[in-house]
Amino acid sequence: MRRLKHALLNVQRNRRRSLMSLLIIAIAVFALLSAGGFGLFTYQSLAEAAARETGHLTLSNRQYLSQQEDYSLQFGLNNWQAQRDSLLSFAAIKAVQPRIEFSGLISHGEKSAIFVGQGVLASEFSQKGPFLTLKSGKLLSEAEDPTQPQILLGDTLATYMRVQVGDWLTLLATTSEGALNAYDFKVQGLVSTGVPDLDKRLVYTSLSLSQALLGSDKVSLMSVFAFADQDIPTLQRQVEQQFPSLLVRPWWQQAFFYDAVRNLYNRIFSVLGLIMGLVVFVSLFNTLSMSVTERTREIGTLAALGTAPSEQLNGFVLEAVILALFGAALGILLSAGLSLTLLFADIQMPAPPGRSVGYPLLIHFSWPLAGIVALSVVLICSLASAIAARKGLNKPITEALIYV
Repeated sequence: MRRLKHALLNVQRNRRRSLMSLLIIAIAVFALLSAGGFGLFTYQSLAEAAARETGHLTLSNRQYLSQQEDYSLQFGLNNWQAQRDSLLSFAAIKAVQPRIEFSGLISHGEKSAIFVGQGVLASEFSQKGPFLTLKSGKLLSEAEDPTQPQILLGDTLATYMRVQVGDWLTLLATTSEGALNAYDFKVQGLVSTGVPDLDKRLVYTSLSLSQALLGSDKVSLMSVFAFADQDIPTLQRQVEQQFPSLLVRPWWQQAFFYDAVRNLYNRIFSVLGLIMGLVVFVSLFNTLSMSVTERTREIGTLAALGTAPSEQLNGFVLEAVILALFGAALGILLSAGLSLTLLFADIQMPAPPGRSVGYPLLIHFSWPLAGIVALSVVLICSLASAIAARKGLNKPITEALIYV
């Protein structure tokens, strides 16, 4: 306690200099936590979007992803109803959504275009959350009128085809036997994924109508949605043991964009952290060097009275630790305040490349990250203090006592 009291008093000797050092540390901590918090928010958002799109786990035939199908649903799942019932018996699984992926030609009058279709259950839209933006009309419903088969179109595709909600158009696709089959559909709604390249080809139909169009009762794959608190790798191992003949893939193996963004941000934040660390080191080294120089005679006097150099060195390091702790605490408070403010400010970021909609600017405040940054700052300041103090402590006592 006596050493701590002396260190606090020494820090207050030159309050303006100490305040500047403290503010530099606080700004560096604030910058690191803000940038890191934005990265964590981005990682979390991309992970949620990827899991919402594909499911936490995807079950498919082992040849479905490695080989090109010669005809529709060649590598589809045949006994998918029983497999789905078996999956739903897992306590960790919330829902299982079968899906058919197919393509073909869409026509309306003299206009035709290639489409990429998804055959799904109507419950998928409520299960997956806000992964689509409904521009007009309604989503697919369970109570579908057989005389008016429903279809959802990407808004860009609808604009090209010159159709609106309530219009009829024709889907032409190749069946599982290699023949051509066509169905007329009524446009139930227009949707957008936020990616224009997808919206110009996007088609959603019901699972049963997709099977009728393709002439098969198979599905392409099944998306497994787990409860929020589940360990996905553990669940993956359990599902693989239950279905050894199927390929079970977690969401992160299908989220290529997530890995690319995460690797890019990790490099950016590593460089930013290195720069901020150097700024703190140079700033505190300069401050403590000036302090040591001004206290050279004091250092010589204490040495003449028998104070060990290590004890004086510990005193300087303790002063630096105090500055680091106060500066880090201020930076953490500023970062937490910014994170809370952005929750209510509703600031929108511009749309990223390849998308048509922006996203809210938020910063995820993380106590583990704050602890790592604070500890790093303390270590940097301790190192800067030790190096700066060495020069004064190594002076001979006689030189130190007559230093002016």
